[in-house]
Amino acid sequence: MTQGMNPTRRSLVQGTLAAGAALAMPAIVRAQEGPIRIGHLTPRTGFLGPLGEYAVAAAQLATEEINAAGGINGRKVELLTEDSVNPQTASSKAERYVERDKVVAIVGEISSASALAIGQVAQRGRVPFFNTGANSDALRGQDCKRYMFHIEGANSMYVKAVGRSLVQDGLVKGKRWYSLTADYAFGHDLLRVAKVFMQGNGGSFAADELVPTDATDFSAYLIKIRQAKPDLVISNLAGNQITNFLKQYAEYGLPFPVAGFGFDTALAWGAGAGNFAGTWPCLWHHKVDTPSAKAFVAAFTKKAGKPPENQAWGDYNGVKIVAQAIREAKSTEGPALVSYLEGGAKFDVLKPRPGYFRARDHQLISEMYAITALPADKVKDKWDIFSSSPALPGPQEDLEVLAPTAEEAACTMPG
Repeated sequence: MTQGMNPTRRSLVQGTLAAGAALAMPAIVRAQEGPIRIGHLTPRTGFLGPLGEYAVAAAQLATEEINAAGGINGRKVELLTEDSVNPQTASSKAERYVERDKVVAIVGEISSASALAIGQVAQRGRVPFFNTGANSDALRGQDCKRYMFHIEGANSMYVKAVGRSLVQDGLVKGKRWYSLTADYAFGHDLLRVAKVFMQGNGGSFAADELVPTDATDFSAYLIKIRQAKPDLVISNLAGNQITNFLKQYAEYGLPFPVAGFGFDTALAWGAGAGNFAGTWPCLWHHKVDTPSAKAFVAAFTKKAGKPPENQAWGDYNGVKIVAQAIREAKSTEGPALVSYLEGGAKFDVLKPRPGYFRARDHQLISEMYAITALPADKVKDKWDIFSSSPALPGPQEDLEVLAPTAEEAACTMPG
């Protein structure tokens, strides 16, 4: 009896397993053919919120363009968007993207502290994170991560880019600067880099002031600046701090030239013609003259009713780079994507020369620009309120001239 039952039981078990496998197979196929999810995190409220809105619109545009062209290897892209708010919230939302939503990559962020939090989650989950707005050199140095890549430039790159113009204009050697610095990780790092540049080029600081990120009234600082009579006023501010500062600086009518080491062109537009002044660095602007840049400007302007600025550039490129990496690596797995990105792949980043990620610190190497406010009689409309330097470095220079050196950002890349 027992012997007679065994084959029957075995047949039943095998039949059940086979049926289960047959039922499961379509689910597996569906999963493989389902949408590729990309998580997008960036501030959409607070003093960085205005930049975050540009970032979201640009990431959505890139997704729409990818899907209109057939997706990635035949699969559609689904973009998930969240307000990162602060480092704690950014970390928990990144965890949810990785654990629950099974994203293949995370794109975005502006705050350096939040970017570090997201990078830690990405490293644990082995999911690439493309930082599109956080500048701190430490993220490329002591806090570098194998699964964190930097489309945004480092603070030292911004300082070197605009520093060239300041040296040429005789505003460094033997001069006294008065700086205002955003009182958080980004600002502290930028001030450190600015001091290194200033001291290395023969200048000094009359004073440097830390400004709370929620400050909107700059009158006390402006009175001190008037009394100090510096040769140059330097902004190490961030987000709409810059807009408010420039408006109030114009109202006070101070005669001292202005420059900044951290900047987004949307902040110039927020200040407006007549208030925007000085020389500032940026990774990209809407007047860059390449075919792909013009196409992006046209598409974004049609979608948003205004031209894109450099934060939009970063997030647009972030999504496009993820798509190219998956397409060419033929994988959505984190380790395969990291290997591809570290292997010298080139990307059209809407500039004269293609960009690439440097393997030792994962910094995107590409050109930058220094922009200068136009005189009032030269302003054509509310968007075209600045002139631009040629692409930096120049066409005969190595692209890595502006990038952090190993001494400026020493990275021991974790596995």
